[in-house]
Amino acid sequence: MKPSILSKQKATYAIRHLKDFKAQALQWARSFEKIAFFDNNQHHSNAYQSHECLLAAGAQSEIKISTSTGDSFLQLRHFYDQTPDWLFGFLTYDLKNELEDLSSVHPDGLAFPILHFFQPTYLLKIGVEEVTIESWGRNPARIFEEIENTKPLQADTSLQKNIKVKAKIAKADYLKRIEKIRQHIIEGDVYELNFCQEFFAEAADLDPWEAFVRLNQISKAPFSGFYRCEDQYVLCASPERFIKKEGNKIISQPIKGTTGRSSNPEKDQILKEALYHSTKDRAENVMIVDLVRNDLARSCQSGSVQVEELFGIYPFAQVYQMISTVVGQKRPEVHPLEVIIKAFPMGSMTGAPKVMSMQLIEAYEESRRGLYSGAIGYFTPEGDFDFNVVIRSLLYNAERKYLSFQVGGAIVYDSEPELEYEECLLKAKGMMEVLAMNE
Repeated sequence: MKPSILSKQKATYAIRHLKDFKAQALQWARSFEKIAFFDNNQHHSNAYQSHECLLAAGAQSEIKISTSTGDSFLQLRHFYDQTPDWLFGFLTYDLKNELEDLSSVHPDGLAFPILHFFQPTYLLKIGVEEVTIESWGRNPARIFEEIENTKPLQADTSLQKNIKVKAKIAKADYLKRIEKIRQHIIEGDVYELNFCQEFFAEAADLDPWEAFVRLNQISKAPFSGFYRCEDQYVLCASPERFIKKEGNKIISQPIKGTTGRSSNPEKDQILKEALYHSTKDRAENVMIVDLVRNDLARSCQSGSVQVEELFGIYPFAQVYQMISTVVGQKRPEVHPLEVIIKAFPMGSMTGAPKVMSMQLIEAYEESRRGLYSGAIGYFTPEGDFDFNVVIRSLLYNAERKYLSFQVGGAIVYDSEPELEYEECLLKAKGMMEVLAMNE
């Protein structure tokens, strides 16, 4: 699709209630077949926050690659170079097969494109007290008026829908596979491996818009996102940033280390401190930090890659996470997209070494990951970008009525299979709570 010759208009307006305006804007965008809605949920503890909320609606131009062509990234680079504007989109995990000698053979009930990006017709940059609207061919004042007159999108918990979630891997089989992965670690094939399992529902009647509102209310994650590409939807409550470019600075913030939370303040503090001092979680985290350092070094200036924060403990609605921050200075000759390619897929969702980990992931998992453990995000007209890690997410194909979410964790030598399974269920809690209202 070629870009329109319409002129772009831009204006800023004051907003009265941030939460209501976000809900109104999302409802206003419901008629568009291409949507990207990214919500920071007022997480101000992250030093690299750029926007409280972004809403992109309508496709002025787009690139959609349904199946691997072998040159998907080359096609994306051409689209990027020809479209110096905001671009929103996603990269699926299975693009790994175009970067390494790998394959994906497992069933794929979702059938998402392997890659999709679009230049939005309308862009809303929503701050705490104001919104800036960029529009191709329409008066921003008219758009603002339409949004303010729109009823806020809400989750209707009274709706009864028949969604029966099943596990792709039975618990007993999951435990056996953890032991087999541990044997690979003992034999030195890998140091750490991220092993995931799918929960799915067929003939699932879901309103993805309402389900996202509910998920976002429950999780309040800093990298939440709602993405629509026609009949395919991503309902994301991710706490993790994959990679960001800010000028020439590159930032990656891998997560490794999870524990639950307690409503009792004293117990909650004990859980937080236990995570910080956990030998196992620190081992997981530092191995991935080393991997990320190596990935960033491939596109950054020599000696510029640094660990800005190691073992930071961050609070979320349902869990504490151990997050580290790795930064570097991009080499001038490296294309912005090349920075992403050289770090993709993110080490926190593979393991170390990365290629062998991905081979074993294919051997022991039962489902194609697709967009799970891929990334959604955006490029700016200036060449900056920000992408999350697609975890804690419901993925839905409305045409097929196939609903899926995957959860997993890092397996290391001292992993205990039962505890790993419990961690999966903890990570699934938000998604299961959303679907419980449909039982």
